[in-house]
Amino acid sequence: MCSGGFAKCLGICLIPLAILCVLCNILLFFPGGTVVDTTYITTEAFYFGGIVGSGVLMIFPALVFLGLKNNDCCGCCGNESCGRRFAMLSSILFAAVGVLGAGYSVIVSAIAMDRGPRCRTWGNDTYEEWNYPFSKGDYLSNHTLWEDCEGPKGVVTWHLTLFSMLLIMGVIQVALCAVQVVNGLLGALCGDCGCCGCCGGVSIYYWESQDPLIFNDTVMEKIIRPPLFFSISCSF
Repeated sequence: MCSGGFAKCLGICLIPLAILCVLCNILLFFPGGTVVDTTYITTEAFYFGGIVGSGVLMIFPALVFLGLKNNDCCGCCGNESCGRRFAMLSSILFAAVGVLGAGYSVIVSAIAMDRGPRCRTWGNDTYEEWNYPFSKGDYLSNHTLWEDCEGPKGVVTWHLTLFSMLLIMGVIQVALCAVQVVNGLLGALCGDCGCCGCCGGVSIYYWESQDPLIFNDTVMEKIIRPPLFFSISCSF
């Protein structure tokens, strides 16, 4: 598969991942599937790791990757594949933006999972308060601690599920964008098969001469040409 077609496949994969990350981040504003005051929502939800990092910032590289396959081979300086090479090179910058955005989402998700959700607990057994009852991820291996959260119901599972999805999808996005960095370098250096040949952009044409003895009309000099003539045009 050529570099442009492969980039399109990466873009197709990134679009649904970005949409899912945005939805996960939005659901985090409804802990346990209930509507609560904004002061009771986990702080990391307001960092918008899924909306901005793995969402909005991921849409730009995804659209660029999708368009690489249809990029025409505009010529410049006598080189027919110059436009495609420049497009592949510019895609590396957008891939780097995607890595930064998804990496930000991964970091936020990891911090949120380690900290745990903000939930309703009993303070001194006399009144309710909202805080973070867990510390340093101790609740991840000890499910009995989940009972410390009085509400909203199922908030710990809700918190872990959504941030885990953001973490996994963020890692996948980082991997896909990193792959495009390599693919973009290969496409910029070797060209694209959709242009003027794959990996080097070399097109070889063969034809047979009807008469191996061909005369130059200017100097009337006999030129001997072999029956099989090779014309090699390199896109470099």
